[in-house]
Amino acid sequence: MKEQDRTAVCNRTEHKEENVRVRNVKTGEIGFTFGCTEEGGTIQVRLTNGQLDSWVAADCEEAPE
Repeated sequence: MKEQDRTAVCNRTEHKEENVRVRNVKTGEIGFTFGCTEEGGTIQVRLTNGQLDSWVAADCEEAPE
């Protein structure tokens, strides 16, 4: 995910309280954002099975429905 895309996803997540659908390009897993960590450059996601995970933003892309 490019920096401007990460910023847009994090703004939607943090300020508009949206759960953005994202895909981990390395694993193919789908998750929904619930937070971002600026310091570590990670995105916190809730996986489709309900588990929580943290992905490096560079490994993510916004996933269409």
